[in-house]
Amino acid sequence: MSLKDSIFGKPLATSQERAEQIGPAAGIPIFGLDALSSAGYGPEAALTILLPLGLLGAGYIVPISTSIVVLMAIVYFSYLQTIKAYPSGGGSYTVAHENLGESASLLAAAALMIDYILTAAVGISAGVGALVSALPQLEPHTLSICLGILIVIALINLRGLREAGALFMLPTVVFVGSLLVTIGLGLFRALTHGGHPIPVVAPHHLGAAMVPVTAWLLLQSFASGCTAMTGVEAVSNGVTAFREPRAKNARVTLTIIIGILALLLLGIAYVGRFYSIGATDPGQPGYESVISQLIGAVAGKGVFYFVSIASVLLVLSLSANTAFADFPRLCHAVAHNGYLPKSFATRGRRLVYSYGIYALTLVAGGLLIVFKGVTDRLIPLYAIGAFLAFTLSQAGMVAHWRKIKGRHYASMFLNGLGAVTTAITVVVVLVAKFVEGAWITLALIPLLFVLMKSVHRQYARMEKEIALDKPMTFAHLAKPLVIVPVTGWNRITEKALRFAFEISPEIQAVHVHAEEDECDYLLKAWKELVEAPAKRAGYPVPHLEVVTSPYRFILQPLLQYINEQARKHPDRPIAVIIPEKVDKHWYHYALHNKRAALLKAQLYFFGNHRVVVMNIPWYLGEGR
Repeated sequence: MSLKDSIFGKPLATSQERAEQIGPAAGIPIFGLDALSSAGYGPEAALTILLPLGLLGAGYIVPISTSIVVLMAIVYFSYLQTIKAYPSGGGSYTVAHENLGESASLLAAAALMIDYILTAAVGISAGVGALVSALPQLEPHTLSICLGILIVIALINLRGLREAGALFMLPTVVFVGSLLVTIGLGLFRALTHGGHPIPVVAPHHLGAAMVPVTAWLLLQSFASGCTAMTGVEAVSNGVTAFREPRAKNARVTLTIIIGILALLLLGIAYVGRFYSIGATDPGQPGYESVISQLIGAVAGKGVFYFVSIASVLLVLSLSANTAFADFPRLCHAVAHNGYLPKSFATRGRRLVYSYGIYALTLVAGGLLIVFKGVTDRLIPLYAIGAFLAFTLSQAGMVAHWRKIKGRHYASMFLNGLGAVTTAITVVVVLVAKFVEGAWITLALIPLLFVLMKSVHRQYARMEKEIALDKPMTFAHLAKPLVIVPVTGWNRITEKALRFAFEISPEIQAVHVHAEEDECDYLLKAWKELVEAPAKRAGYPVPHLEVVTSPYRFILQPLLQYINEQARKHPDRPIAVIIPEKVDKHWYHYALHNKRAALLKAQLYFFGNHRVVVMNIPWYLGEGR
């Protein structure tokens, strides 16, 4: 097995796609990790805003979490309708494209792309935050660990969807199981101690309130906590990844994910209130995550604590996998319609959209570097894209039900309610987080929108230019004038000339005389070894042109000569045959100059439109 096969897996044939499709069990870790893992940072994001309220703030997390769960339930029922209506994949982009038009669909695509990029960055940074909470000595290495995890997840996803699901199943089960045990044990102790349980390890002390409770502060906390809802749309975007019956399997998967997430959010809120657990200042010495405090308070910091924190680290970090599963699929859909480079629509060796994975890795890595891998710095940018996509998807579904025949009032009401509530949430999140960084997301969405429109315009211009609906014409056909750049007389030159004789009777060899490079020897050899044999064989004699280069340039004089010949022969094609050495071993490439490749590049970008470039490779070793 080659090194490439060991890293990326053996290539899969298109006919093996069915075997790569998944069921609900594998769908939970693949499409649900983003949503489920948000239980690890959503409550903390809300509590961080409530830090100025001290102990008083811990009491407000329950109504805030309940509000988030109610909103999530509305979105859940809306997406059940979306999956049913679009069993072939009903992501926000697809729904908006079919029902609201081009602009709305591109807006949804831009919002989702930003959301997925932030999902990857926030998930990994939150996971590393959990690790740093347990092992504070690792804090100086936060960014390095984040980037290392990002690369590992990218490599896993390049190996294929099914392998990713199998690898992520165990950490998901341990994560959900450990949090449910913690919540169950915490509630039991709270009930048996009259609502005032004694913590095994005391959480961080919460002081008195430093500011009054205001509606604005609670709205800000709600807006931060709404990050727990990102990822809810993932299943509807990836319906095509499920085996038949696709829609049913996708709906079952979504139901399980939402049910577990709602239980975790409410459980963390209630147990956290009983134990008076609040957030600590992120990025500062002594920081400890809410989950770390909760598990320590309920179960102590023994084996269970470290197993739970390890699972939190893994699942938070692996939650980026939801973005890696959906971002390439979104890019594929957008590229298929001509709004992104066509390479994004091409599947790689393991039947995944590799270019989308590469792009996501690079951009998410850049974000982690800019924000130094600290979750709290990334959170303000989060959720806007997701909720904007929610809104457009549900508005598109309302238009969908209006277009099709029959009475679909209940479905229309559900999707309409989803559109209204998520639109209000977009405004709340945007206003609450604008100064803290939400303006960056607000600026990036129209930027991506304009970029996709530009790509589409370029493709449209190109298609218009090359379109042809007339039959092929055979008028004005002519043999090309063949130009062969030569450095000397050798086997490579001979091979190029032999091919040149096969395509045209008129051949011009050109040699650039830049240094003391034995030009006299070449002229003499040309007469004896090329011209004379050509005459004896009855072939037209190829002419050798020597171009002097006083400044020792090679490529510029060649390019000028070729363009001059194109101007002198406006009615003929010009065929440039470029001989090139090809070595069997990559480590020998540094021994050869790159003039052949550079000349090809210059002819492509600066040559005449009638110039045709052909490469004649000489594989080193073939002459022995």
